[in-house]
Amino acid sequence: MAIFEYTGIDAEGNERQGTIDAVNIDLAIAALQRRSIVISKIDPAGKKASLLNFNVSLFNRVTNADIVMISRQITTLFEAQVSALRAFELLAAEARTPTLAAKLTEITSDIQSGSSISMALSRHPDMFSPFYVSMVRAGEESGSLDKTFEYLAGYLDRNYEMVTKARNALVYPAFIVVTFIAVMILMMTVIVPHLSDMLTDTGQELPIYTKAVIGLSDFMSRYILLILVVLGASVAFFINYSRTENGKTVLARARLEIPAVGVIYQKIALSRIADNLATMLKSGIQILHALEITASVVGDPVYESVINEATADVKSGMPLSESLRKHRELPGIMVAMIKIGEETGSMGPILDTMAKFYRREVDGAVDTLIGLIEPLMIVILALGVAFLLAAVLLPIYNIAASF
Repeated sequence: MAIFEYTGIDAEGNERQGTIDAVNIDLAIAALQRRSIVISKIDPAGKKASLLNFNVSLFNRVTNADIVMISRQITTLFEAQVSALRAFELLAAEARTPTLAAKLTEITSDIQSGSSISMALSRHPDMFSPFYVSMVRAGEESGSLDKTFEYLAGYLDRNYEMVTKARNALVYPAFIVVTFIAVMILMMTVIVPHLSDMLTDTGQELPIYTKAVIGLSDFMSRYILLILVVLGASVAFFINYSRTENGKTVLARARLEIPAVGVIYQKIALSRIADNLATMLKSGIQILHALEITASVVGDPVYESVINEATADVKSGMPLSESLRKHRELPGIMVAMIKIGEETGSMGPILDTMAKFYRREVDGAVDTLIGLIEPLMIVILALGVAFLLAAVLLPIYNIAASF
């Protein structure tokens, strides 16, 4: 048996705090629910924050794959005429991690107490985005929750696959660059100083590029600690700045200007915008509400600003296509297709087509980038190593040849 500390609200709306004995946290939660207590927090008694706890929480966090699986399972259960309450009870019992089980149990408790599914999900914004909650609310209003969860699972799956592929394409070059820099620093501070002493002792006139390498090596050897401190401070400043609203916008715009890489980020954002809008419009959500939600979940400050401005224009009576035409971040083909959708009343299918188009564009751009990066990195690294070796070995060869 273990002791768990909990905080919650009872049936009369009063806050309750206390402890409960149970074999595990799931049974503790179930026992409290039988007492009509809605749990807001429950932890093992005497739990201390530690690095181990931090690592465990990383493994216990709810992932995008969990949300996709939940959506697909709910679709199947609803198609089998299983009630919402029973469906979430089953999902909580079969949850992958204790964290996910606890959250699904809270959702089950909220539904049991009379909350709608969308309201219960909205109390967990770390798991369910405004887009997800709005889709579920639309499904509740239209009576097609099974189709809604199927749409959501497909959308999340597509989005996760696209973003993961783009991110993985950038991991390899980043790893190579960091490794190359580390090796160069090691050579310049450990190996080159020993060779430079030997070269200068000979009294031979050294080539200009050798003098440059020796000078850089001397500087790095003397001030390596200062360099590391400045580098660490710069990284810390960059991380803190990137978390500010202004920093997010500046870095997002800079990211879009990077050759080859910027195109990938642009197409990811365009695909996400089109996919979000298409999915919500097909579910019966009004265009203004769909735009507001899309702005909050697009994941790029530049395009979030564009969608917010477009939303304000549409509220004032301007057609969406005319509003988007003012922004250079959106390609003309997308604006033209949206205009056709407005004129024909088929905005949802057209946006769906655009989403598929940009997903294919992302795949193509990532494959092209991978194909270019590998030979380019090999050439750059080879030139760097060749220059360093030439600067050090050629003078040694000349000295040996003079004897």
